[in-house]
Parts: sequence; C-alpha cells; structure tokens
Amino acid sequence: IDPIVKCSKCEFGDRADHVVEKALKQRVEGFSPEQLTKLIKENKLKCPQCKSEFQPVTVMNMMFPVKLGVGSGQIAYLRPETAQSPYVNFKLQYELQRKKLPLGLALIGRAYRNEISPRNLTLRQREFTQAELQIFFNPAKITEHKQFDAVKNYKVRTQLLPDREQNVIVERSAQELVNSGLPKFYVYHLVKIQQFYLEHLHISKEKFRLYQLSDTEKAFYNKYHFDMEAELDTLGWTEIGGVHYRTDHDLKGHQEISKKNLSVTDEETKQKFIPHVLELSFGVDRNFQTLMTFSYSIDEKRQNTILKLHPKLAPIKAAVFPIIKEEQYETIAEHIVKDLKKEFMCVYDRSGSIGKRYARNDEQGTPFCITVDDKSPQDQKVTIRDRDTTQQIRVKIKDIKNVLRKLINEEITFEKAGGKVETRTKENFV
Repeated sequence: IDPIVKCSKCEFGDRADHVVEKALKQRVEGFSPEQLTKLIKENKLKCPQCKSEFQPVTVMNMMFPVKLGVGSGQIAYLRPETAQSPYVNFKLQYELQRKKLPLGLALIGRAYRNEISPRNLTLRQREFTQAELQIFFNPAKITEHKQFDAVKNYKVRTQLLPDREQNVIVERSAQELVNSGLPKFYVYHLVKIQQFYLEHLHISKEKFRLYQLSDTEKAFYNKYHFDMEAELDTLGWTEIGGVHYRTDHDLKGHQEISKKNLSVTDEETKQKFIPHVLELSFGVDRNFQTLMTFSYSIDEKRQNTILKLHPKLAPIKAAVFPIIKEEQYETIAEHIVKDLKKEFMCVYDRSGSIGKRYARNDEQGTPFCITVDDKSPQDQKVTIRDRDTTQQIRVKIKDIKNVLRKLINEEITFEKAGGKVETRTKENFV
C-alpha cells in the first residue's frame, strides 16, 4: 500500500508523502496516514492545481487484480515484487544444492504495481524490472563471515541514523560498522554492494551512499535496512536498491500457510532452524537511468553529445572506419571487423565524413574508433581514437584485438597502448 491524498474539489491525486516532501523539503517516508494528514493541515498545504484543501490521507492497494479462468470470478494478482519465487522454491533448491548454507537464489524479472504517479522516466513505473538475490543462512552465524577480514578496512560511505540528523555522509571501515552494532555477515554484503557500484558500474564515489532506514521507514519484517542511493542531478538522492535483513519472516510465513516443514539442520552443530534471509534488491530500470545520467554529457568544444560509458559497460566496444572509400581500404576494415567480432561487439561505418562518424559513435558511447587511413596498406597500422579525450595512437593491425582487450580491462593506459600519431595537414595528407 501507498498513502494517497486527493483534492476536495478537482481530480488531483498524488502520493501523500511525495506532496509533503516536495513542499516541506523533509523526508516523511514511513509516516502513517494520520501523521501525513496532520502535516498537511499544520502547514496549510493546498492542491497545486486549484488551490483547494486536501481530503484526509488514505491508503491505496497497489497490486493489480486479474480474473482467472472463464466466468469463475476467481481473483489473482500480478506480482508486486520478484522475491516470492525463491521462497516458494527454497526447499527444493536446498536439496538440489546438497543442503549447504549460505544458499543464494537470484532472480531477475518483471514486477507490477499500480503506481499512483508514474514519473521521471524509468524511476517510477507501473511495470518494472527487479534483480534480487535472496541469501538463506543460519541466523546463529550472522556475526561471522569467512571473508570478512579481506574487507574489514574497506571504507563504506554510509549515512547512519545519527548522521542523518546532521545530514552528513561518513566513510567508515567495515570493522567500524561492526563495532557500531551491525553483524559481520550483513556488513560484508554492504561492502560488496558499494564495490559493485564504484568499481564495476563506475559511479562517482561522491554521488553514492548507503542510507540507513529508521524503524518507521523500513518494512516491519526488516531488522536491518540500508538503501543504495545515487544523487541524480535534478532529483537529489534517489533510491536504486536495498540491502534487507528479513529474518525468518518469509519462510516462516510460507511454512504456516503451506503446512510444509521448511526447517533445516546445521551439519556441524546439528541445530535445527528456519533459515533467515538477507536480500540484495536492485531496481534495474533505476540503475540503468542512474548510469545514463552520470554518463551523458554535452561537449561544447566538439558541439555534440557524448555518452561516457566505461569501456567495460559500453555495448559497442569499437567502430571501424575506412578513411577512403576504395576497395583496398574497405577490405582491410572489413577484415578487422570480422576478426574483432569474435571477441567484441563492434560496428563498421563507411558513411559520411570522419568527423560525423566520430560524432555518431560518441553519442552511442563507443569508447574506441579505429580508422584505416591512407598509410594503413603500407605500414599495416591503424589509428585508434579515444572517445573521452580524442587522443589518437597508432597500432599494428595484428595487435588491435590485444590492445583493445587491455584498454577495456584497464591493464594499460591509452597513451602507452600504441605509438604517437603524426600531425597531418592538408598539404601532406594524400
């Protein structure tokens, strides 16, 4: 359910907490309908369309109902999240995975919610994609993790409850978070989450934080709850995922309804228990928009749009151009494309000037452009251009694949990946 507020006269309706947050510039997530109604009245908030008073805040069931069968009248619902499948299938998967814990079951799929006010491109939709990892573990072992020592000194960007009062983000080591009362098993996964965003998605560290939710904000079944948040240009800090310690809420509830015993036995201690769940949840659409927001730029000097995706993330790794539209140059370029496609996604482009071809590939995020120039048939070398800096290097044709691999994996800097390019003028360019 979500809180909803409606105008007393016109047709306007919106999320009550969003209306209050926009007007008062304060976070009210998790407030009850009564609390939101009180804030609206105290601050004399009016309908943005007709300036009339609001009705008292109510709640709305966001699940989409569907009728099953023909004339049966039986009602089902589109799933509002993807987490159910791992819980329903836990016992079978536990048997198939040789009864070992921790056990991680991952799921990526569509979820559906009757969103009150869809907005901001892919951030708030009625149909969206979730990626979730449900980690089932022995609750007696939540204070330990075999690989914790490897990350104990890693600095995590957090906004704990005490920090929120001062609106500051504090970098704490994983060990400091444990000392503050969080269990090692939970903190280890906070570290891995941050590493994913900073080292794999290459989100700027200053634009990322792990935000701790209070008891009124988090779901009633979550003992610990941190949101992954990114600071988007015009939208401020935006939730893009979460790390939830759901205790035994899910399996215990499923056991009560299904009447099937979902408890397991620890092989070492012979202790019998219902596994607890640590959930890593990602809004795929929100992460995608975050990535696009941070990658999109307009270069005033080049007068074109550049999508500065990290080479590992760019769908198209390279574009190959023959500078002269003649058979010998086109043949070399086609052979290069054919060879590169064995390992990388790349494109062949012979249309328009070199400048226009560069601009097209800058817009689609291609990190490297390879040009078969007038010297290539003689010296068997090509020119490689870097998207972000426009620097160029000369590389032997037989080395292109190896050079690209090293550049993409950051094993070598662009300047050291090849030879210098001779400065060319119209007079000495054939």
